[in-house]
Amino acid sequence: MTILAQGSDVGNPLLNIAIFALFVVVTMTLVIRASKTTKKASDFYTGGGQFSGPQNGFAIAGDYLSAASFLGIAGAIAIYGYDGFLYSIGFLVAWLVALMLVAELLRNTGRFTMADVLSFRLRQRPVRMAAALSTLAVSLFYLLAQMAGAGGLVALLLDIHSQAGQALVVAVVGLLMIAYVLIGGMKGTTYVQMVKAVLLIAGAGVMFVLVLLAVRGNFSTLLAQAQMAISGSANPSVASTDVLAPGAKYGISGMSKIDFISLGIALVLGTAGLPHVLMRFYTVPTAREARRSVTWAIGLIGAFYLFTLVLGYGAAKLVGPDAILAAPGKENAAAPLLAFELGGTLFLGIISAVAFATILAVVAGLAITASASFAHDIYASVIKHGNASEEEQVRVSRITVVVIGIVSIVLGILAMGQNIAFLVALAFAVAASANLPTLLYSLFWKRFNTTGALFSIYGGLISCLTLIVFSPAVSGRPSAMFPSVDFSWFPLSNPGIVSIPLAFLLGIVGTFVGARRTEDPVKQAEMEVRSLTGVGVEKAVSH
Repeated sequence: MTILAQGSDVGNPLLNIAIFALFVVVTMTLVIRASKTTKKASDFYTGGGQFSGPQNGFAIAGDYLSAASFLGIAGAIAIYGYDGFLYSIGFLVAWLVALMLVAELLRNTGRFTMADVLSFRLRQRPVRMAAALSTLAVSLFYLLAQMAGAGGLVALLLDIHSQAGQALVVAVVGLLMIAYVLIGGMKGTTYVQMVKAVLLIAGAGVMFVLVLLAVRGNFSTLLAQAQMAISGSANPSVASTDVLAPGAKYGISGMSKIDFISLGIALVLGTAGLPHVLMRFYTVPTAREARRSVTWAIGLIGAFYLFTLVLGYGAAKLVGPDAILAAPGKENAAAPLLAFELGGTLFLGIISAVAFATILAVVAGLAITASASFAHDIYASVIKHGNASEEEQVRVSRITVVVIGIVSIVLGILAMGQNIAFLVALAFAVAASANLPTLLYSLFWKRFNTTGALFSIYGGLISCLTLIVFSPAVSGRPSAMFPSVDFSWFPLSNPGIVSIPLAFLLGIVGTFVGARRTEDPVKQAEMEVRSLTGVGVEKAVSH
């Protein structure tokens, strides 16, 4: 391969920065325009519910397709083949769960946050506090992963190797995130995510076409040549088995297969419990538009993940696994190196800018979700007992954005070089364990009560965090967060196969334990009618 073994001398860092700066200027212009119509709490939190289904579908795609999707999956396929593509399948199938179970019902029963739904017919203060803490936990870990990813990727994209230089990039991303949210609120963030989705999917689509042209449109030839490149690698980290069949990564032992099942459960179920995804259902005017937005998102996200299959095998053929693993960022370098091989310096600069835009859009969505949850659920409902004005909520939310931004910058700098995939998996596992069981019980089980909700949320949250702390992802392995020590008594890297069923079970146990305390039957009936028909939604939103 003509790509330098050092991997860092690829492309022009100044060109990469210039293209990224152009993206920032364009999107900041949109954000400033959006700020002129951001006056009420509903404008700041949900964009006033004025986006159409297709617009929101693009925004959901922009919110969901993180740097891990673009860079991580392409790299995983380039090194592990079929097993790497299983991530794409898990992420995509998850949207069917969101569409069938939560999208329309959530839009009908909530207003700003997930806690609106969970506390609709239950006791407000304890349930909102629990839901808000769970939302903050998921958002923080997701933010941490994205911010740390920004520092890791910059080594290749901008040719910065020093820890101080990477820390500076993390700080710049954090400050831009704070600016986007403070200035434009949900409207500005949505526009950024829409632009980012178009750029990301278009960039991946162009690379998809160029890879197929390189093999004259013959996908079978691409697979065969990628198999030869991977099997001929001298790197012991590269899979030596058939990468066109299952087992290159998750077939090593029986425990690794169970670990993959656990990861798959967390990915499929966690998406329907991710608070920044759920909040997107409130940015449309009706439940019908919420359903349309998910349909659009599934199409866009599905197309993107199909692109990753060709990009991954294309990187294995055109770049080679040895060159990928020798570059800074290792597997994450597959897509940028492929872009350089396909289109040279300019194309690499564009893809580099898209990668940064991806991180920027995702962290902005996470920040506004976390700030809305704190201001609306903890400050207004718990601290102020529901007596906070909309102006107070927006002010507290803006302050929270700054605090969250600073904390994420610090944690992102500290986490540079750590296992980013672990942090992303943690966010999905927490969402699937703490949020989804309680959400489904609230929507579909009449007998479900406050005690069941608290058992499910806190039980799922605590069990998930505990099992991950004592898993091989944190200690006991060379790739762990703390490789020099070993306190991993739990054998699986992802706890989903244990913590998710446990959270569902605790919801049932808590409901029967607290059965003597009856919830408001009127509110229960109102929630059932509203969730299924949408009657009363517009009146609630207007207030």
